[in-house]
Amino acid sequence: MTTTPPSTPPPSHTARAHSFNAAAAQYGANRPSYPAALFDTIEELAARPLTGARVVDVGAGTGIATALLRARGADVVAVEPGAGMAAEFRRGLPGVPVVRGNGNALPLAAARVDLITYAQSWHWTDPTRSVPEALRVLRPGGALALWWNTNALDIPWIDAQADRIERHFGQDRVVAKNGSGVRTALADPSGRLDFTHRTVRWSRRVPLDTHLANISSHSIFLTHGEESATAFLTQERTHLLAAFPDGTVEEVYDVELLVARNV
Repeated sequence: MTTTPPSTPPPSHTARAHSFNAAAAQYGANRPSYPAALFDTIEELAARPLTGARVVDVGAGTGIATALLRARGADVVAVEPGAGMAAEFRRGLPGVPVVRGNGNALPLAAARVDLITYAQSWHWTDPTRSVPEALRVLRPGGALALWWNTNALDIPWIDAQADRIERHFGQDRVVAKNGSGVRTALADPSGRLDFTHRTVRWSRRVPLDTHLANISSHSIFLTHGEESATAFLTQERTHLLAAFPDGTVEEVYDVELLVARNV
């Protein structure tokens, strides 16, 4: 199997953060959504319904979470730093305001928001800046919710795939599982936020091509070059057809959720 040479430096955090803009359409079409139970749990931990809530979805990407928050009755403004992702967001959700910016310097007034959400995006911020910004923008009693779809590594085929990705790209399995930021200590090194952690398991059944397009929209694929990604995906198709001969893959996720209230 082709692997990244040991002498090749890993892509920088910034390079990985910006890599999604060139693959925004692929991201929006193939990335998994989130289950209804996640939003039930957010309402429970935030101690208020989403209906009528003023919500800011930061790092909104193509609007996967934004659309679901809107469907629950929230009044949502999206914040997205990437031009490509923001353009795809506007195509999919033309009636929803999206502001260019990031969590380290939110382009928003103070004490106006009931809920700030980060779906798959908190780990791209600097918590020494994004934590104070969240507390500035939240009204008293408001809440900050961070979540990540993480691979359910107790499922044998998912664990085996994670091993193959690690060998090919040199990606740390803990990072792959935890999205670089699920642990509370990483989410807020300052300890200013009192996070409650919950895990919500869910699954989806998708065609093999959708699954491959999903995993290849991750930054580890996007930043290692087309040749390396294609080599992996070609071999991965063979592995997956052995596990799913009908060509339908059952992806299983654990949504890792952290919620803290501004009290």
